[in-house]
Amino acid sequence: MSAGKPLLLIAAAVPALTGCGTGPGYAEPGPAQASRTESVVLLHGLARTTHAVWLLANRLEGAGYHVERVGYRTLRTSPQAALEEVTTRIDACCGALDGPVHFVGHSLGGLMVRAYLRERPDTPVGKVVLLATPNNGTPFVDTYRDTWWFEAAGELALALGTDPDSFANTLPPPEYPVGIIEGIRGDKDIESGGSDGLVPVDSTRLEGMTDFIVIDTGHSTMRYDGEAARQTIEFLKHGHFAH
Repeated sequence: MSAGKPLLLIAAAVPALTGCGTGPGYAEPGPAQASRTESVVLLHGLARTTHAVWLLANRLEGAGYHVERVGYRTLRTSPQAALEEVTTRIDACCGALDGPVHFVGHSLGGLMVRAYLRERPDTPVGKVVLLATPNNGTPFVDTYRDTWWFEAAGELALALGTDPDSFANTLPPPEYPVGIIEGIRGDKDIESGGSDGLVPVDSTRLEGMTDFIVIDTGHSTMRYDGEAARQTIEFLKHGHFAH
């Protein structure tokens, strides 16, 4: 857990790049191709930018999806301000997309997806995949919230704890198909209280979820993980994971 401190400090020094954009360049060949009328809105996590999900975006494009990476500020901001920015950017870049719109969010990005769909209930949502998202908050925040380096990250970061009034715990259950992918690091299993290094497995579960799977990867590495991408595509195409 202590490794998160220097990582957070380094990330805080990186200016957040915001905006919408497709992922140009390398695209892995996927399984069966999706219709190009199907789009995926992809959101990054805390202290990251759209560049953090470039490989996942390319893999989704390789499977035939049109991908929009949505950037937003996550440090030294509030949950409401971040949500307003996310809402504005998704409305601007994705409001006129044809066909069903799928959503994929890594970590905090998954909470922003859920919050956006609460604000925009008429969105023609297809399916949603949440990657290592702290749907019930994370004890990591509870443990370190009083440290100066966590307080410096801002209100949004501090709102990711497990208390009943946290950002995660005030979001409603989903009314759309949602698949959750969580990782486990090391030799722990689900029964022994496994974690991806930042978020415990049980903290990612969500009332009303359609499917749930645990894979062998860490929290930050999940966005680069080939199995995570494969399972994401599987859920978007078929509504379930490949167990």
